[in-house]
Amino acid sequence: MRPLLALLLGASLLGGCAGKPVDPSGTWINQAAIDAATEHGKLREALLAYGPNLEWRIQPQRRLATYSNGFEQGEGQLRDEDDNRWRVDFYADYHESLSLSGGELLQATSDTWPEQRFTRPATPVAVDVPLGRSFEHALYSAYLGGNWTIRQGLGNGGLVLFQPDGRVEGLPGVERYALCLAGDCAAMSGEFDSIWLQLGEQGRTWLFERDDQHLSIFEALNRAQSDEMPDYHKGELRWRLEHMTR
Repeated sequence: MRPLLALLLGASLLGGCAGKPVDPSGTWINQAAIDAATEHGKLREALLAYGPNLEWRIQPQRRLATYSNGFEQGEGQLRDEDDNRWRVDFYADYHESLSLSGGELLQATSDTWPEQRFTRPATPVAVDVPLGRSFEHALYSAYLGGNWTIRQGLGNGGLVLFQPDGRVEGLPGVERYALCLAGDCAAMSGEFDSIWLQLGEQGRTWLFERDDQHLSIFEALNRAQSDEMPDYHKGELRWRLEHMTR
């Protein structure tokens, strides 16, 4: 009799655990966009195909959920719907539906966006970093990580390292970089991918092309009038870098 009672009690406990909602708190990033960009090289195409949202931060204790799309952020009230499903209410009666499935955070298809999937970052950053930084850190590591050698341009033969925090080592005249993810920089570069390169307080936009082994950085030529938004097109090749096997 005692073995039977123990078995029934164990089954009851297991059943209770199985039905317990999973904690959604913390940061979730759009890893699918990062994977697509890294595999195919075209950053903006990947962000448009798998975005537009790049990161969610869920705070159940404060009933808040915030997202970043690389240009702007949105904050809404988190409301429970049922086990592992939530609704995020924003201003103007706009809302998003979130759920957890198989270790992923799913943003449901809506009138505004297609379904989007998010995962926990493999290398978490500090909880107090600005929203969107976790996605950038993961993207920079995957997309530009490793050792690059200058094959053409100033510093030919030198080693270049793009650090996940936006620092650059070995690229002449450059200390920091930032990839264009969305917003005005994307509108100004159109079909091209763009990168901001900076030395001290001075910086400018460059266009680039990336494949499995090479990163080509071009001058950005502005074809717009002085009173119009810049319209960048590829100019002279400034650097051609080759990715070295890790």
